[in-house]
Amino acid sequence: MSTMMELIEELWFLKREIVSDDFDKALERLANEVPMTIHEYPTGSEVWTWKVPEKWTCHEAYLETLDGHRLINYADHPLHVISYSLPFEGEVTRDTLLEHLHVHPSIPDAIPFVFKYYQRDWGLCATQELRDSLIDEKYRVVIRTSFDPGTLKVGEVVVPGESDESFILVAHLCHPAMVNDDLTGVVVGLDVIRKLFEGPKPRYTTRLLILPETIGSVAYLSDHEGLISEMVGGLFLEMLGNKSPLTLQQSMQPTSQADKALVTAFKGCVPEGYVGPYRTIICNDERQFNAPGVRVPMLSISRVENPESPQSLYQPYPEYHSSYDTPAIVTQERLEAARDIVLEMLQAFENNRYVVNQFKGEVFASGYGIWVDYKENPEGHRNLFQIMERCDGERTVADIAQELDIPFQAVWEIISQFAEKGLVFFSDFPQTTDPHRT
Repeated sequence: MSTMMELIEELWFLKREIVSDDFDKALERLANEVPMTIHEYPTGSEVWTWKVPEKWTCHEAYLETLDGHRLINYADHPLHVISYSLPFEGEVTRDTLLEHLHVHPSIPDAIPFVFKYYQRDWGLCATQELRDSLIDEKYRVVIRTSFDPGTLKVGEVVVPGESDESFILVAHLCHPAMVNDDLTGVVVGLDVIRKLFEGPKPRYTTRLLILPETIGSVAYLSDHEGLISEMVGGLFLEMLGNKSPLTLQQSMQPTSQADKALVTAFKGCVPEGYVGPYRTIICNDERQFNAPGVRVPMLSISRVENPESPQSLYQPYPEYHSSYDTPAIVTQERLEAARDIVLEMLQAFENNRYVVNQFKGEVFASGYGIWVDYKENPEGHRNLFQIMERCDGERTVADIAQELDIPFQAVWEIISQFAEKGLVFFSDFPQTTDPHRT
């Protein structure tokens, strides 16, 4: 069994385009780590309002002066050619070349990641330094690419639970020769699943989807419409190995039980962590699950610089979408920290049920051995009685945590004691004990 960093080192420099031989190679390698079903969607397949694109292959590409001095070579780095570039060969003027030569907006010596999956054009990518050095009137461009019938692939790993209702983890495997976006999400998701396989059997079925960004989620959902009604929550995993702070983005349904459980558990794990509304921190495949006709409350966890800034949507960390996104900016320790937080949030979702009181009036805390001395621990004393008052069959554990603005874990610790003493039981549905409402 490979560690997360070992998998990254093995797979990161592959040309993992959305439909490509190297994407398939990476997915097949991951399938050796866990039991995986690979779903296939041929080029041209209609998946809701989308169509599966062709397999794209770049065989050779370079830019050179007319006397044969090579300036850019795809063999040196896959980002030198825009993803899904049209083929092109010929001499071009400097002005024409610059129209098709892309640079990174903020790192002068980095090669940018540029893609035109559905807006067909030819193009090359280079450092700003190289672009600034182009002074000849003409250059020679060679881009030998092909578009062929292929198969889009989605890997699915299922940890069966007591219920057919499922919680969905998603990460994308595409983006050639980059790591943090989003090979880190893939390996963290894989490690989470490996931990869940160790047991005990979860209450909910857990599904991990490893797919090409956007089109992969659309293809899977359109092919599994019957499962959508059983998807009770989800979490998108992205950009989890860099040194930026951890952030949690809520779903489009911030009052959902998935949001309440994951947000209050996240605050317990990362007290200094940032929680933001839907579409304010990142925009990725959580969109497809929150979209009309689907409406699965999917949150997303990531490491983002300045998450309160609108600019974070387009530059979430300094090396984003560049040749600087390498294993050097990722550590095993940060990946493990993200994995452990995801596992704790999943555990909170597992534990999140309605708390039904089997007591009336205020519990005689001393008699049940759960008294907290207000002099020694005023906060614990206050929490004990505030939580007790809300055990009424109408609130979940997460409802109570959100209402009191305390971590899920703190509420669960007290309610677990109540359950052990036979003072409460848990229900999947509200069961009011208010005699005025029954």
